[in-house]
Amino acid sequence: MIFNFQNKEIDFVKHRKKFFLFSGSFALLGIILLLTFGLNLGIDFSSGSRVDILANESITEEELIEDFEQLGHSITVNDITLAGDNFDMASVRFVGVLDSTEIAEIQSFYNDKFGAEPNISTVDPRIGQELARNALMAVAIASIGIIIYVTIRFEYLYGIAAIVALLHDAFFVIAVFSLLQIEVNIPFIAAVLTIVGYSINDTIVTFDRIRENMKLAKRVKGFDDLAAIVNKSLVQTLARSINTVLTVVFAAGAIFLFGGEAIRTFAFALVVGLVAGTYSSMFLASQLWLVWKSKQLAKKRFDAQKQDPEGNPTV
Repeated sequence: MIFNFQNKEIDFVKHRKKFFLFSGSFALLGIILLLTFGLNLGIDFSSGSRVDILANESITEEELIEDFEQLGHSITVNDITLAGDNFDMASVRFVGVLDSTEIAEIQSFYNDKFGAEPNISTVDPRIGQELARNALMAVAIASIGIIIYVTIRFEYLYGIAAIVALLHDAFFVIAVFSLLQIEVNIPFIAAVLTIVGYSINDTIVTFDRIRENMKLAKRVKGFDDLAAIVNKSLVQTLARSINTVLTVVFAAGAIFLFGGEAIRTFAFALVVGLVAGTYSSMFLASQLWLVWKSKQLAKKRFDAQKQDPEGNPTV
């Protein structure tokens, strides 16, 4: 199914306050969620251990809990994820770090039971903090690079609007993960960075069309002229944005449904972020630019009225 809106007249600008209200309300809700529920950090970002077990028969959560109780470790099992067509694979997570003796005992136990040693990974608290810090730095560096690029290619108002949309998309995904308490791990960070790249690409396409229509316009004196240009540009890029995001969402959705457990978090974050990115590119970034640009033009007109023909300020 291909969408085409070239011959449609849709007044997006008329609803700009609704878009701002929706985004602002969701941002407030996201802040409340983060302050109350927080994020369900995986062992990639908090101290913990993970035991990946490959069995030669179907296994259950109850069986695994009994196994670790039999091993007698003081660390409590935090989460168990079963996978495989016959549920012959499992990932067991612990809060806390297993020492070398405990790791050896677990490997020996499951080697005797299933004929294969489990893969055990541990993350020290300091490593988790460093990973979280590096993830934030990656997003910050990407944002700075994007705003510099957009400012050089267009103007600084485009750049600021693009960064607001970018942060909106990243925060949207974080808020959804906080609400659903889905585990945040390294694939989640990869998804956020992917969303950042996709979102800015979509935003630049929209801004490029606005700039082209600005050049073709006979006059651009105020808000009404800018609003007509923005509406025209959004109608011209709407079909492209919807068709593109649907294509990628279908692919990400297939990965979520049929992919392995290890990349399911990545796929879900990607689906949520792609939808948010399309919304922000069309209905947030362009509308913010419109408001700021109209104020800039109004200020220029006001300053011009204070100048006499020779360019000297009037008294």
